[in-house]
Amino acid sequence: MTQTSENVTWLTQEAYNKLKSELEHLTGPARTEIAGKIAAAREEGDLRENGGYHAAKEEQGKQELRIRQLTQLLDNAKVGAAPVSSDGTVAPGMVVTIAFDGDEDDTLDFLLASREYASSDIETYSPQSPLGSAVVDHKVGQDVQYELPNGKTASVRILKAEPYNG
Repeated sequence: MTQTSENVTWLTQEAYNKLKSELEHLTGPARTEIAGKIAAAREEGDLRENGGYHAAKEEQGKQELRIRQLTQLLDNAKVGAAPVSSDGTVAPGMVVTIAFDGDEDDTLDFLLASREYASSDIETYSPQSPLGSAVVDHKVGQDVQYELPNGKTASVRILKAEPYNG
C-alpha cells in the first residue's frame, strides 16, 4: 500500500510497477496517438471552429498533467512491503474502522492510502487528509479528534485496523 509523508510516498512493488507502466504508456504510445489526432484535426482547416482539434488539445493537456503527477510520485517513491499483520496501530495500507463520537452504530470503514489506490470497493482516505492524519499511528480503542472543513472538531474512536487485502 502507500504511506506518504511530506516528501516520500511508500509503494508496494506491485503498485510501483503498475504506475510505472501507466507512465510508460502515456509517454510513449499515448503521446504518439494524441499527436496524430491533433495533426489530423489541423488538416481540417480553421482551428478556431474545429471541435476535434480543441478536444484533442484538451485531452493532451489532461494527459500531460497525469504524466507530471506520475513522474513526481514515482520520483519520490520508496518501494516497500505492505503491512502483513497488525498490532492495532493504524498505518497506511490498512483498512480502518472508526465510530463517530464513540457511537458504535455510526461507523465508517476506509482504506488509509494514497488516492492512487482509490477504488469503488472501499472509500479511500489519504494519510494527509484531516481524518487520515488524525488516526495514523494511533491504536485501536483510542479516541482522536480532527478538524472538519467548517472549522468544527469531530471525535472518532478507532475500532479496527487491519492490513488491506484488496
